[in-house]
Amino acid sequence: MNENTSGLTRLNERSRTILRQIVESYLETGEPVGSRNLSRVLPMALSPASIRNVMSDLEQLGLIVAPHTSAGRLPTQLGLRLFVDGLLEVGDLDTRERRQIEAHIAGRQATTVDDVLRDVGEMISGLSHCAGVVLADKQVTRLKHIEFVLLEPGKALVVLVDEDQTVENRIVDLPKGMPPSALAEAANYLNAHVRGLTMSEARARIEQQLQSSRAELDELTKRFIQSGLAEWSGTIDDRKSLIVRGQANLLKDVNAQDDLERIRHLFDDLERKRDLVQLLGLSESADGVRIFIGSENKLFSLSGSSLIVAPFQDERRKVVGVLGVIGPTRINYARIIPMVDYTAKLVSRLLT
Repeated sequence: MNENTSGLTRLNERSRTILRQIVESYLETGEPVGSRNLSRVLPMALSPASIRNVMSDLEQLGLIVAPHTSAGRLPTQLGLRLFVDGLLEVGDLDTRERRQIEAHIAGRQATTVDDVLRDVGEMISGLSHCAGVVLADKQVTRLKHIEFVLLEPGKALVVLVDEDQTVENRIVDLPKGMPPSALAEAANYLNAHVRGLTMSEARARIEQQLQSSRAELDELTKRFIQSGLAEWSGTIDDRKSLIVRGQANLLKDVNAQDDLERIRHLFDDLERKRDLVQLLGLSESADGVRIFIGSENKLFSLSGSSLIVAPFQDERRKVVGVLGVIGPTRINYARIIPMVDYTAKLVSRLLT
C-alpha cells in the first residue's frame, strides 16, 4: 500500500465521495465546484452545510483548495494523486477504440521502426487530444555499413547506415598524426566485422578483438576506432530517439491567460529533451502504466502537466522504449490510462 492509498483509509465514506465528486467535476469542467452544486449530484442526501464541513476537513488535509474567495473548491495536486491512486475507476477501452487503434497500427505504411513509432505518436495524440510522446532505443536496428569522410585536419564525418536504410552522421576527432588513408582501413575493418550487429554488439566485439591483439591495425587506427565506438554509442540522450507529436492539441480549450502561460511553460518543457528523456527513462523500469502529476517531477513544476506512459518491448522481451501522452492535469485519466496501456502492448506485439 503506497502512501497515497493509505491516506484514503483516513477518510470516511462521506469524505471520499465528496472528494471524488470534486475531482470528477474538475476533470470535466476545469471549474471550482461549490457545496450547493455538490448537494444536487451526490449519491447521498447531505445538506450544503454538511458538505461545507467535509470540504473544510478536506482542505485542511491539503486535498482541495479554494482558488478564490468564493465557496467553490478545486482538487490540489495531492488530491488528484489520491484520486488517481485510490478512487479512479479505470475501465477498459470500448470496442470501437480498440479497433481504431488496431486498424491504425495494422494498416501502417511505415517501413522502419522509427516510422512506426512516429505513426503511433500521431495516433495516440489524435485519440487523446493531447501531445503524444514516444521514447525508444535507437539501436533497435542493425548496422549495414560505415563510411568515413575527412572534413579537415583532425576532423572526420562518420556515416552510419542501418539495415532499415536509416542514415546517421556524426563528427569525430582524429588522433594527431593519423593519415587520411587510415580512415579507409578503419572503415574496411569495421564493415568486415560489424555488419548485422547493433551498435552495442559491435562495440563489444571490436573492443574484444582490439584488446586481444587480433586486429591487424596500426596503433593510431586502433585508437581512432576505440574512441569512435565510445563516442558513436553516445550518452543516454544520443542513444534514445524522442518523438513528440500533437503539441497543437494542448492549445484547444485554452481560454484564460493563466492557461496560456501554463501551455507556454509546457512547450518550454518539451524543448528540454534531456529532462524529458530522463523522465521517460524512469518509466522503462516500470511494470505497466506510470503517471506523473504536476510538480511531482521538476520538469512539469511550472506547467502543471500530467504524463501517462507505459513501456513496450522487443522480440527478446527487453524494454526498448515508452509511449504515452502529455496533457493538462485535468486529463481524462479513466480513458487515457487504458488507451496508453493497450497501445504499448500492441507495439510490443508488433516488435516481436
